[in-house]
Amino acid sequence: MITVDFSHRTALVTGSSRGVGRATAALLAQAGARVCLHYHRSADAAREVLASLPGDGHAILQADVSDPQAARKLVDGAVAELGHLDILVNNAGIFTPHPVDGSLSFEKWLSTFQQTLNTNLIGPAAAAYQAIQHMRGRGGGTIINIGSRGAYRGEPGQVGYGAAKAGLHSLSQSLAREVGGDNITVHAVAPGFIETAMARPHLQGEAGAAVRAQSPLNRVATVEEVARAVLYLASPDAAFTTGGVLDLNGASYLH
Repeated sequence: MITVDFSHRTALVTGSSRGVGRATAALLAQAGARVCLHYHRSADAAREVLASLPGDGHAILQADVSDPQAARKLVDGAVAELGHLDILVNNAGIFTPHPVDGSLSFEKWLSTFQQTLNTNLIGPAAAAYQAIQHMRGRGGGTIINIGSRGAYRGEPGQVGYGAAKAGLHSLSQSLAREVGGDNITVHAVAPGFIETAMARPHLQGEAGAAVRAQSPLNRVATVEEVARAVLYLASPDAAFTTGGVLDLNGASYLH
Protein backbone atom coordinates (compact mmCIF):
# COMPACT_ATOMS: atom_id res chain seq x y z
CA MET A 1 0.00 0.00 0.00
CA ILE A 2 1.26 3.49 -0.86
CA THR A 3 1.90 5.44 2.34
CA VAL A 4 2.60 8.86 0.83
CA ASP A 5 0.79 11.68 2.61
CA PHE A 6 -1.68 13.33 0.22
CA SER A 7 -3.16 15.58 2.91
CA HIS A 8 -2.30 18.82 1.12
CA ARG A 9 -3.33 17.60 -2.33
CA THR A 10 -6.56 17.70 -4.28
CA ALA A 11 -7.84 15.42 -7.03
CA LEU A 12 -10.58 15.22 -9.63
CA VAL A 13 -11.54 11.66 -10.58
CA THR A 14 -13.90 11.36 -13.54
CA GLY A 15 -16.38 8.52 -13.63
CA SER A 16 -16.07 8.02 -9.88
CA SER A 17 -19.58 6.80 -9.05
CA ARG A 18 -18.51 3.17 -9.54
CA GLY A 19 -15.73 0.78 -10.49
CA VAL A 20 -12.16 1.95 -10.85
CA GLY A 21 -13.12 5.60 -10.35
CA ARG A 22 -14.85 4.87 -7.06
CA ALA A 23 -11.95 2.75 -5.79
CA THR A 24 -9.45 5.43 -6.84
CA ALA A 25 -11.39 8.21 -5.12
CA ALA A 26 -11.56 6.11 -1.95
CA LEU A 27 -7.80 5.43 -1.89
CA LEU A 28 -6.95 9.08 -2.55
CA ALA A 29 -9.24 10.18 0.27
CA GLN A 30 -7.78 7.54 2.61
CA ALA A 31 -4.33 8.95 1.80
CA GLY A 32 -5.57 12.39 2.87
CA ALA A 33 -6.47 14.06 -0.42
CA ARG A 34 -9.57 16.14 -0.91
CA VAL A 35 -11.41 14.61 -3.85
CA CYS A 36 -13.91 15.96 -6.35
CA LEU A 37 -16.10 13.13 -7.57
CA HIS A 38 -17.65 13.22 -11.03
CA TYR A 39 -20.67 11.47 -12.46
CA HIS A 40 -22.72 11.68 -15.63
CA ARG A 41 -26.07 10.04 -14.83
CA SER A 42 -25.57 8.07 -11.60
CA ALA A 43 -26.28 10.85 -9.10
CA ASP A 44 -27.45 8.54 -6.30
CA ALA A 45 -24.40 6.31 -6.64
CA ALA A 46 -22.09 9.32 -6.62
CA ARG A 47 -23.72 10.70 -3.48
CA GLU A 48 -23.26 7.31 -1.85
CA VAL A 49 -19.55 7.40 -2.70
CA LEU A 50 -19.27 10.95 -1.36
CA ALA A 51 -20.84 9.91 1.94
CA SER A 52 -18.39 7.02 2.26
CA LEU A 53 -15.18 9.02 1.79
CA PRO A 54 -13.04 9.60 4.86
CA GLY A 55 -12.01 13.14 5.67
CA ASP A 56 -13.57 16.49 4.87
CA GLY A 57 -13.68 18.96 2.00
CA HIS A 58 -14.73 16.58 -0.76
CA ALA A 59 -17.03 17.64 -3.58
CA ILE A 60 -19.22 16.20 -6.30
CA LEU A 61 -19.97 17.51 -9.81
CA GLN A 62 -22.03 16.33 -12.79
CA ALA A 63 -20.89 16.56 -16.41
CA ASP A 64 -21.13 14.78 -19.75
CA VAL A 65 -17.45 14.47 -20.56
CA SER A 66 -18.20 13.48 -24.15
CA ASP A 67 -18.73 17.24 -24.62
CA PRO A 68 -15.27 18.85 -24.52
CA GLN A 69 -16.67 22.15 -23.28
CA ALA A 70 -18.41 20.33 -20.43
CA ALA A 71 -15.13 18.54 -19.65
CA ARG A 72 -13.32 21.88 -19.44
CA LYS A 73 -15.99 23.34 -17.19
CA LEU A 74 -15.80 20.25 -14.98
CA VAL A 75 -12.14 20.97 -14.29
CA ASP A 76 -12.89 24.63 -13.57
CA GLY A 77 -15.69 23.53 -11.26
CA ALA A 78 -13.37 21.18 -9.39
CA VAL A 79 -10.88 24.01 -8.91
CA ALA A 80 -13.67 26.23 -7.61
CA GLU A 81 -14.79 23.53 -5.17
CA LEU A 82 -11.35 22.43 -3.99
CA GLY A 83 -9.41 25.68 -4.28
CA HIS A 84 -6.82 24.20 -6.61
CA LEU A 85 -6.14 20.98 -8.53
CA ASP A 86 -3.08 18.78 -8.08
CA ILE A 87 -4.25 15.49 -9.64
CA LEU A 88 -6.56 14.72 -12.56
CA VAL A 89 -7.58 11.10 -13.13
CA ASN A 90 -9.31 10.69 -16.50
CA ASN A 91 -11.21 7.49 -15.80
CA ALA A 92 -14.70 7.99 -17.30
CA GLY A 93 -15.32 5.90 -20.40
CA ILE A 94 -17.84 3.85 -22.35
CA PHE A 95 -17.65 0.42 -23.97
CA THR A 96 -20.51 0.17 -26.47
CA PRO A 97 -20.54 -2.58 -29.13
CA HIS A 98 -20.39 -1.36 -32.73
CA PRO A 99 -19.26 -4.24 -34.97
CA VAL A 100 -18.53 -3.68 -38.64
CA ASP A 101 -20.42 -6.84 -39.71
CA GLY A 102 -23.37 -4.92 -41.13
CA SER A 103 -25.66 -5.60 -38.17
CA LEU A 104 -25.81 -1.83 -37.57
CA SER A 105 -26.69 0.78 -40.13
CA PHE A 106 -23.75 2.93 -41.14
CA GLU A 107 -25.35 5.89 -39.42
CA LYS A 108 -25.76 3.99 -36.13
CA TRP A 109 -22.25 2.56 -36.37
CA LEU A 110 -20.73 5.98 -37.02
CA SER A 111 -22.72 7.57 -34.21
CA THR A 112 -21.53 4.97 -31.70
CA PHE A 113 -17.95 5.20 -32.97
CA GLN A 114 -17.98 8.99 -32.62
CA GLN A 115 -19.56 8.89 -29.15
CA THR A 116 -16.89 6.44 -28.05
CA LEU A 117 -14.11 8.71 -29.31
CA ASN A 118 -15.73 11.75 -27.72
CA THR A 119 -16.09 10.11 -24.30
CA ASN A 120 -12.85 8.12 -24.18
CA LEU A 121 -10.45 10.53 -25.90
CA ILE A 122 -11.76 14.00 -26.79
CA GLY A 123 -13.29 14.69 -23.38
CA PRO A 124 -10.20 13.53 -21.49
CA ALA A 125 -8.00 15.64 -23.77
CA ALA A 126 -10.12 18.71 -23.04
CA ALA A 127 -10.01 18.00 -19.30
CA ALA A 128 -6.23 17.57 -19.46
CA TYR A 129 -5.85 20.83 -21.38
CA GLN A 130 -7.79 22.75 -18.76
CA ALA A 131 -6.06 21.03 -15.85
CA ILE A 132 -2.68 21.98 -17.29
CA GLN A 133 -3.67 25.66 -17.30
CA HIS A 134 -4.45 25.49 -13.59
CA MET A 135 -1.46 23.30 -12.69
CA ARG A 136 0.99 25.62 -14.42
CA GLY A 137 -0.18 28.43 -12.17
CA ARG A 138 0.59 26.35 -9.08
CA GLY A 139 3.95 25.02 -10.18
CA GLY A 140 3.00 21.49 -11.18
CA GLY A 141 0.61 18.58 -10.98
CA THR A 142 -0.16 15.09 -12.18
CA ILE A 143 -2.50 13.74 -14.88
CA ILE A 144 -3.30 10.04 -15.06
CA ASN A 145 -5.27 8.64 -17.99
CA ILE A 146 -6.93 5.23 -17.77
CA GLY A 147 -6.19 3.53 -21.06
CA SER A 148 -6.54 -0.13 -22.01
CA ARG A 149 -4.79 -3.27 -23.14
CA GLY A 150 -7.14 -2.99 -26.13
CA ALA A 151 -5.02 -0.15 -27.47
CA TYR A 152 -2.36 -2.76 -28.32
CA ARG A 153 -4.17 -6.01 -29.02
CA GLY A 154 -7.20 -4.57 -30.79
CA GLU A 155 -10.88 -4.60 -29.82
CA PRO A 156 -12.96 -6.48 -32.42
CA GLY A 157 -16.53 -5.30 -32.26
CA GLN A 158 -15.34 -2.23 -30.35
CA VAL A 159 -13.05 -0.54 -32.86
CA GLY A 160 -13.77 2.95 -31.55
CA TYR A 161 -12.79 1.85 -28.05
CA GLY A 162 -9.45 0.46 -29.19
CA ALA A 163 -8.75 3.54 -31.31
CA ALA A 164 -9.67 5.94 -28.50
CA LYS A 165 -7.53 4.18 -25.91
CA ALA A 166 -4.56 4.05 -28.29
CA GLY A 167 -5.04 7.77 -28.79
CA LEU A 168 -5.21 8.29 -25.03
CA HIS A 169 -1.89 6.51 -24.56
CA SER A 170 -0.28 8.64 -27.25
CA LEU A 171 -1.86 11.79 -25.83
CA SER A 172 -0.34 10.96 -22.44
CA GLN A 173 3.11 10.56 -23.95
CA SER A 174 2.89 13.72 -26.04
CA LEU A 175 1.64 15.81 -23.13
CA ALA A 176 4.36 14.40 -20.87
CA ARG A 177 6.95 15.66 -23.34
CA GLU A 178 5.30 19.06 -23.64
CA VAL A 179 4.54 19.92 -20.02
CA GLY A 180 7.35 18.21 -18.12
CA GLY A 181 9.19 21.51 -17.97
CA ASP A 182 6.25 22.91 -16.02
CA ASN A 183 6.65 20.16 -13.40
CA ILE A 184 3.50 18.44 -14.67
CA THR A 185 3.75 14.69 -15.08
CA VAL A 186 1.41 12.69 -17.31
CA HIS A 187 0.91 8.94 -17.05
CA ALA A 188 -1.32 6.23 -18.48
CA VAL A 189 -2.50 2.91 -17.09
CA ALA A 190 -3.42 0.11 -19.51
CA PRO A 191 -5.53 -2.52 -17.73
CA GLY A 192 -6.87 -5.66 -19.28
CA PHE A 193 -10.26 -6.93 -18.15
CA ILE A 194 -11.28 -5.62 -14.73
CA GLU A 195 -14.01 -7.02 -12.50
CA THR A 196 -16.44 -4.10 -12.97
CA ALA A 197 -20.12 -3.78 -13.72
CA MET A 198 -19.22 -2.77 -17.29
CA ALA A 199 -17.13 -5.92 -17.83
CA ARG A 200 -19.25 -8.37 -15.83
CA PRO A 201 -21.42 -9.53 -18.77
CA HIS A 202 -18.22 -10.58 -20.56
CA LEU A 203 -17.02 -12.58 -17.55
CA GLN A 204 -19.89 -15.03 -17.26
CA GLY A 205 -19.89 -18.74 -18.12
CA GLU A 206 -17.48 -20.29 -20.60
CA ALA A 207 -16.69 -16.93 -22.15
CA GLY A 208 -15.65 -15.61 -18.75
CA ALA A 209 -13.47 -18.65 -18.11
CA ALA A 210 -11.75 -18.02 -21.44
CA VAL A 211 -11.13 -14.38 -20.52
CA ARG A 212 -9.61 -15.32 -17.17
CA ALA A 213 -7.44 -17.95 -18.86
CA GLN A 214 -5.81 -15.23 -20.96
CA SER A 215 -3.67 -14.49 -17.90
CA PRO A 216 -1.34 -17.11 -16.42
CA LEU A 217 -2.79 -16.00 -13.08
CA ASN A 218 -6.19 -17.21 -14.35
CA ARG A 219 -8.09 -14.14 -13.24
CA VAL A 220 -8.81 -10.55 -14.16
CA ALA A 221 -7.79 -7.41 -12.28
CA THR A 222 -9.72 -6.00 -9.37
CA VAL A 223 -10.70 -2.34 -9.22
CA GLU A 224 -8.50 -1.99 -6.14
CA GLU A 225 -5.42 -3.15 -8.06
CA VAL A 226 -5.96 -0.49 -10.72
CA ALA A 227 -6.66 2.13 -8.06
CA ARG A 228 -3.43 1.29 -6.24
CA ALA A 229 -1.52 1.76 -9.49
CA VAL A 230 -3.13 5.17 -9.92
CA LEU A 231 -2.23 6.09 -6.35
CA TYR A 232 1.39 5.19 -7.01
CA LEU A 233 1.49 7.24 -10.21
CA ALA A 234 -0.01 10.20 -8.35
CA SER A 235 2.78 10.05 -5.76
CA PRO A 236 6.08 11.95 -5.99
CA ASP A 237 7.90 8.59 -6.14
CA ALA A 238 6.48 8.05 -9.64
CA ALA A 239 7.53 11.39 -11.13
CA PHE A 240 10.22 9.87 -13.36
CA THR A 241 7.72 7.46 -14.91
CA THR A 242 6.11 10.42 -16.70
CA GLY A 243 5.23 9.49 -20.27
CA GLY A 244 5.01 5.82 -19.39
CA VAL A 245 2.11 3.46 -19.98
CA LEU A 246 1.76 1.01 -17.10
CA ASP A 247 0.49 -2.38 -18.27
CA LEU A 248 -1.84 -3.97 -15.75
CA ASN A 249 -3.15 -7.10 -17.47
CA GLY A 250 -1.67 -10.07 -15.60
CA ALA A 251 0.60 -10.92 -18.56
CA SER A 252 -2.48 -11.55 -20.69
CA TYR A 253 -0.91 -9.41 -23.41
CA LEU A 254 2.80 -8.66 -23.77
CA HIS A 255 4.31 -6.24 -26.27
